[in-house]
Amino acid sequence: MANIKLGYAPTRRSIFSAPDAIKYRGLIANKLKELGIEFVDITDINEEGLLYDDKDRVKIEEKFRREKIDGLFFPHCNFGCEFECGRLARALNVPVLLWGPIDERPAPDGSRLRDTQCGLFATGKVLRRFRVPFTYMTNCRVDDYYFERGLRDFLAVCNVVKTFRNIRILQIGPRPYEFWSTMCNEGELLEKFNIQLTPVPLSELFEEMKISLKDRRDKVDETLEYMRTHMDINKNMSEEQVESVAAMKVAMEFMKDKYGCNAGAIQCWNQMQHDIKIMPCAANAMMNEMGFPVVCETDIHGAITEMITMAAANDNTRGFFADWTIRHPDNPNGELLQHCGPWPESVCKDKPQLTWPLAFDYPGAITSEAKHGEGKLTLTRFDGDGGEYSLLLGNAKGVDGPKGMGTYLWVEVENIKRLEAKVVEGPYIHHCVGIHKDVVPVLYEACKYMGIKADLYDPIEEQVKAYWRGEDLEF
Repeated sequence: MANIKLGYAPTRRSIFSAPDAIKYRGLIANKLKELGIEFVDITDINEEGLLYDDKDRVKIEEKFRREKIDGLFFPHCNFGCEFECGRLARALNVPVLLWGPIDERPAPDGSRLRDTQCGLFATGKVLRRFRVPFTYMTNCRVDDYYFERGLRDFLAVCNVVKTFRNIRILQIGPRPYEFWSTMCNEGELLEKFNIQLTPVPLSELFEEMKISLKDRRDKVDETLEYMRTHMDINKNMSEEQVESVAAMKVAMEFMKDKYGCNAGAIQCWNQMQHDIKIMPCAANAMMNEMGFPVVCETDIHGAITEMITMAAANDNTRGFFADWTIRHPDNPNGELLQHCGPWPESVCKDKPQLTWPLAFDYPGAITSEAKHGEGKLTLTRFDGDGGEYSLLLGNAKGVDGPKGMGTYLWVEVENIKRLEAKVVEGPYIHHCVGIHKDVVPVLYEACKYMGIKADLYDPIEEQVKAYWRGEDLEF
């Protein structure tokens, strides 16, 4: 899991029981430790370790800034102080989790100690007044499984938002001439989202490949050993071609470090094949496996999609960059996801082949069917036009189908006609990202913090909201 740090700001209000609030702040902190969640406490700010005073709120803000928290957690240990929560959340601009432990039975005389739920209603209103997006976790007990699940899902949301706000893409070459669909607005991405591009020419990659073969020989040999162990190499590939694939992977790794990038997009054809006689797909696949997604056809929006999709999984599950291609010949809601061969090895059903791709005369691509997966897959696409951006997302399942070329997976969706219309009518294109995990609820929730529209291709919005409320659990 990513190293996500929560700012722990339990809160109370003076007219309710301070001792009970202190008791609950301790119980919740202990639970966070038990779950292995990293958090920044405020016990050094005041004796109670609670947020309720404005002077303390300023100190808490300063501490959370120093500690570079990724999310803010407001447990309401009694009614809570809604305006202090609003001020702190507005100042820090990170995802906010609002929750409180369910109240005990009232005393025989009718008195109540905390009124937590009532305070949550108040804080929700004030956060909306402050224009602060927040995630609400239903009133429950500290030891309910829902509490743990909600926290872990919120950490994944924080990881998506942290990733999205710190994307720097290594753009190797301009988009292929024919691919007007992968056009992007670099200035707008920077202005709206702080997404930065680092454009370099293809010739720089080729030069770094030459340097790698000479001066980074140990890295090249290490990559060759990986390829021989983890891939079946087509016997018709020359040793020089196999070495070129390894050198490209090493060159990409060097360039990502040189420019401080965390994703890549490459002009994978046709000039590359003219100059160096290989496809980059297998090199892309190896970079993807190490957690640095490299997507095809200089699809910047595709690289963004893969970054946030893997961040939503938050467990090293790798995504795969694919084309929507053709309908399944037998399954009325089936579709072929396919690309020349850039999918990471961990996605593959069997040992991948290093060979020639479909429709190209040069080697360097992987052929393998992807695993079907035991549960739901998630399919996503970040895109935009006219200054408006959204995230297409939904579920699918892997199914059997005819043999394919490159890396491929037949999937079944609920309604292919509805999905097809979504993609054609836009703002999307024929590219998407798949992942063997249901991350729809996490990405849906993260969209509110990223400032983009969550666009579900199936009518499941109420189901997603019900998941966040824990309606599928008993507690």
